[in-house]
Amino acid sequence: MQPSIIVIASILVILVLIYLAIFRRWQLHWGATDHEIKRSMPGDEIVSQPTFNATRAVTIHAPPENIYPWIVQMGVTRAGWYSYDLLDNLARPSAESILSEHQNIQVGDVIPMSPDGKQGMRVKDFSKNKWVLWWDNIGDSTWVWEIYPEEETRFRLVTRVRVKYRWFSPTILFSLLIEFFDIWMMRKCMLGIKRRAEAMPPFKTLVKGQKEMTLSIRVDLDQGVEP
Repeated sequence: MQPSIIVIASILVILVLIYLAIFRRWQLHWGATDHEIKRSMPGDEIVSQPTFNATRAVTIHAPPENIYPWIVQMGVTRAGWYSYDLLDNLARPSAESILSEHQNIQVGDVIPMSPDGKQGMRVKDFSKNKWVLWWDNIGDSTWVWEIYPEEETRFRLVTRVRVKYRWFSPTILFSLLIEFFDIWMMRKCMLGIKRRAEAMPPFKTLVKGQKEMTLSIRVDLDQGVEP
């Protein structure tokens, strides 16, 4: 074996060991507390023994009604991913407003991930303004978003991706992309949702092409916000 091949192989082994020992845990748990990592979330039972199990979280100073609409409208040919548009949204800018035509999701709807908008994950289940669960319609991968209160005016957005790798299937190429690059897209996406939700008028949702819709939330200046 040539010395150059030995050197390259050694470097690759070292990089993999560094990734497994340090970087992987950080990227799988970015922003999440120990409690959030351990707590159950909708759809956990679908992929019971995942190879990739990532729980990420961010604090948002806005109510669920200002957060949830940004999630349900995501996808290629829809609102985008609020991430690196050049890479994941055909270079189209992600939406900066709520798109009314993509708000009424139904179980079985496609969350587009292909240029033609026809291929992607599907809506498995949801509870409006609380959580939405996507899956691959097979049982090898799930992606759930959940919103829960941290304080009266502060909420946690937690997302969990669970994937079972099929090592001898062509899908392993996509799985490895998730393994090494998903964190960068997910981090920017979650921070993008945070920025958009916090920029909206308090306790109101602006719907593109429609009049402003006031949400059913009372504001008590002395006691905080009550649902």
